[in-house]
Amino acid sequence: MSMPSVPSPMGPTGPASSPWWRQRRTLWWLLLAVALAGGAWLRWRPAEVSAVVLRSQPLTRTLQFTARVKTPARVELGSTVTGRVWKVAVNEGDRVQAGAILVMLEADEARANLQQARAALVQAEAKLASQQALSLPSAQSALAQADANLLAAQRDLVRTQELVAQRFYSTQKLDDSQRAVDVARAQRDAARAQVQANQRGGERGAAEAQVASARAAVEVAQARLDQTTLRAPAAGRVLLRTVEPGQIVQAGKALLTLAVQGRTELLADVDERFLAQLQVGQTARVLADAYPTQPFSAHVDRLGAAVDAQAGSVEVTFVLDAAPPAFLREDMTLSIEVVTGQRAQARVLPLRALRGAADATQPARGSVLVAEGGRAVLRELTLGLRTLDQAEVLAGLKDGEAVLLDATVQPGQRVRAVLASPATPNATAP
Repeated sequence: MSMPSVPSPMGPTGPASSPWWRQRRTLWWLLLAVALAGGAWLRWRPAEVSAVVLRSQPLTRTLQFTARVKTPARVELGSTVTGRVWKVAVNEGDRVQAGAILVMLEADEARANLQQARAALVQAEAKLASQQALSLPSAQSALAQADANLLAAQRDLVRTQELVAQRFYSTQKLDDSQRAVDVARAQRDAARAQVQANQRGGERGAAEAQVASARAAVEVAQARLDQTTLRAPAAGRVLLRTVEPGQIVQAGKALLTLAVQGRTELLADVDERFLAQLQVGQTARVLADAYPTQPFSAHVDRLGAAVDAQAGSVEVTFVLDAAPPAFLREDMTLSIEVVTGQRAQARVLPLRALRGAADATQPARGSVLVAEGGRAVLRELTLGLRTLDQAEVLAGLKDGEAVLLDATVQPGQRVRAVLASPATPNATAP
């Protein structure tokens, strides 16, 4: 018995003739087209890149480094004689004026020597006064007497000669009269020499020399007494004291260290790379690490004439614009910020927008990428003042152009700049 035949569900033309299969094939084609279109869109879609717009603003460039307070002159003071310390009049940190007493040694022996020298001077001056008051008049009186005696002897000789001629006296009498004249003349010459000696020198000169010697002895004794007192050679501050009362000190040993008062200077060792930025007269803001809330001002006074070959640094000296603050100490550590460049208005870009490393010591050239026509375009710039994070643009950019900040973007790449500005943080460049 034969089975009846059943028609095939596929139909005589196969599955392609089925309506539902045709719909499925169409769906696959649609999905493939969408995928291809999405890939193409992703491939050609411009990348969103952060950007900034060239803007004008005040610009200040500074250098910061560490400095120290320089002592104008540091003097070690000591005694010039050996002795026992009687009194120390100062302590470390005290300010002293010129001539102020610092240390006193025992001085009893020196005072006694001074008194003895003064007494000898008084004696010498009294002897000179006596010589001037008595010796010269006495010599002059003796000379007058000698002149009178000589005159009388000469007259007597004349009379004797007459009488001898008349034979009233013998020749022996004439010889006696002549001898008397000779003796009177000799006495007169001696008296005259005595007067001249008192007038021109001799005893008076010796007396004057004795007075001068006594005065010199007084000066020596006074100097030795002064050496027992150590005084400040100039106004300043006591930095170090190494002596106490009762201590026996030797001549030449340092007892005190004094910082002589003078112009306060600050010294800083600055890297030689920044030497071109520093100039005499530039202003600086100074802070002591121990007093960070009390800044004061200074300015560059001079630059070192040589570079330290080992450290590669230059010594820069600053002076204060006003009286130093009371807390300032010798060798104190300070932080200094020097204004090395300033613009009232400058067209400024951040340094991170520049392509490549920025070096403040190199010529002012640089390049950036700008968004132009939907693509990143390389632009060469002429730069001016640079700070740690900004650079002044002198030429190569127009105001309002979007400068790309992403360092991975390459020239020619399609980009869509997203601006960052205070007013519209996510504004999009056209």
